[in-house]
Amino acid sequence: MEIEVVSVSGLKSLGKIHVNEDTTIKDVKETIHKSVKKSLYPERQSIKLEAKGRSLKDEATLKSLNIDSNVKLYLQDLGPQVSWKNVFLAEYAGPLLVYLWVYQRPWLLYETDSAPSSVATIAAICWSVHYGKRILETLFVHRFSHGTMPLRNLFKNCSYYWLFTLYIAYHINHPLFTAPCNTCVYVGLAGFTICELGNLSIHILLKNLRPPGTKVRRIPKPDGNPFSILFNYVSCPNYTYEFGSWLFFTIMTKCAPAGIFAVVGLYQMSVWALGKHRNYKKEFPDYPKGRKAILPFIL
Repeated sequence: MEIEVVSVSGLKSLGKIHVNEDTTIKDVKETIHKSVKKSLYPERQSIKLEAKGRSLKDEATLKSLNIDSNVKLYLQDLGPQVSWKNVFLAEYAGPLLVYLWVYQRPWLLYETDSAPSSVATIAAICWSVHYGKRILETLFVHRFSHGTMPLRNLFKNCSYYWLFTLYIAYHINHPLFTAPCNTCVYVGLAGFTICELGNLSIHILLKNLRPPGTKVRRIPKPDGNPFSILFNYVSCPNYTYEFGSWLFFTIMTKCAPAGIFAVVGLYQMSVWALGKHRNYKKEFPDYPKGRKAILPFIL
């Protein structure tokens, strides 16, 4: 059968494609790329049944969507795309390099070559461990449900991470930095370490929920690892542990910019967690009712 492809922008017809009822939306995108508009590679396309409708899922077939020759498909250009993996690597490599550069007290920022304090050194190690872990998780643990994101997000996300890193590192490594009491350092370091291990444990559990090459979704549950017990209380314990890491990092350094970073991160992760929590409850009728989104008993 023939399907007419219409551009969302200007509602102009781009031509017709030949498909059958078993063709998937992913195949439609490939066909459009080859025969209608070669500049639009599949990851750059959004296919809709209505100009202002929702994007159709790649795995859906035309038959399942009741699409025949009398139906038009609307094509939206999502703009230049970049893989999630590359975005994450850029996001996390930047803070690692920027922080270690500031830790060396470059003449561009400071007028002294004195050695950083012991707390500043501990903080640099913790920061490096965190972002080193994130890079390794991106390479070997995370399985992305979406292949790409708009290229503009790369610059927005990198600006957030890189500039916050510069802001925090400048204060902690400043010659006038005043270290907190030893109790704060010990408590902060212990809490940071526990939260980093917890965050890693949750990421591994989530990876094991989804077989390679699939988009299977299951209800995440504790798997015997003590860090996974948090799943009994929240839907996104990886975010809970992430916030905990920066909260304890703030206690360890007594650095206000680090606290601001923790609060801003908590706000953004709460938005994501609430969205995922709603989706879990909508998708799984038997989803545990006692769970919150990110903060046990609170949010």
